[in-house]
Amino acid sequence: MKKQQPINEMKVTFPSSSANEAFGRAVVAAFAAQLDPTIDELSDLKTAVSEAVTNCIVHAYRDGIGDITLSVKLYEGRRLVIQVKDKGCGIENVQQAMEPLFTTGGEERAGLGFAVMESFMNRLQVASKPGRGTVVTMEKRLLGRPAHGV
Repeated sequence: MKKQQPINEMKVTFPSSSANEAFGRAVVAAFAAQLDPTIDELSDLKTAVSEAVTNCIVHAYRDGIGDITLSVKLYEGRRLVIQVKDKGCGIENVQQAMEPLFTTGGEERAGLGFAVMESFMNRLQVASKPGRGTVVTMEKRLLGRPAHGV
């Protein structure tokens, strides 16, 4: 089977400063706007991206600032694939990290980031290598708004 090529795509890299969490959300929302998503769909995308970017800020680069690369690809059938990548400390045990309420971020963290991402997206995949970084890949198929008069 031939690999499907994206209709459109974008990639942006920014520092893991907490001020850039909102930027990541906004960039994905702006790119997804070409699909005329519903307000709920936009909210789902922004929330999932916010969680992924926050994980990079809080966990990947605990002791400093590093790069976060955010890419979005648009495919036929209104399918978005969002990738959030860091070159931080990595995750020792991805399966454990994806368990609801598990956190390495201290008492102020709820440990729900991956659970939130999973609940708002159709698919979530996490790949990580300790000392090398993490790649979170999320997929969402947008239904969009119904046509006027329907």
